[in-house]
This record gives sequence, structure tokens and C-alpha cells, in this order.
Amino acid sequence: MPINSEERISAIEERNKRVELDKKWETSWTRRVTISILTYFIVVLMLTLINADYPWLGALVPVCGYLLSTLSLPLVRMIWERHKNG
Repeated sequence: MPINSEERISAIEERNKRVELDKKWETSWTRRVTISILTYFIVVLMLTLINADYPWLGALVPVCGYLLSTLSLPLVRMIWERHKNG
């Protein structure tokens, strides 16, 4: 059974809302902080298991790297888009 125009438009609008929400989540500070906290504690656990010195301090390295990479991505994307659009 064919879908009428109103149903089709409504379905597209609903999809667009979901896509916009997904985009907001991907760039949200809530997501970044949650990933950072989980990463920190997993790395602390691993460093503790291998008896590394200062696991609480050493675990900051990957977390800082992650946060720096997420902060630099918008700049990298802008440069990439400019290059692609030539």
C-alpha cells in the first residue's frame, strides 16, 4: 500500500529529529565526560593490576589525550571540509 505525502513527510521529520538528537549527543559534554570517567577508572584498574607506579596519575594521560582530541576535531573537520570543497 503506497504511503501518502503527509505520512511520508511526517516520517522524514521524525527521522530528522532522531538524527539531530544523535548529532547533539555525539558532541555533548555529557558524553565526553562520561567516556573520560569510564576510561580513567578502567585505566586505573589496568595499571593497578600490572603494579604500575602511580596508577591514579598515569590514568590521566589517556583521558587528557581523549579530551584534547575531541576538542581539536571541529578544527580538523573545518580544515578537511575546506580542502574537500576546494
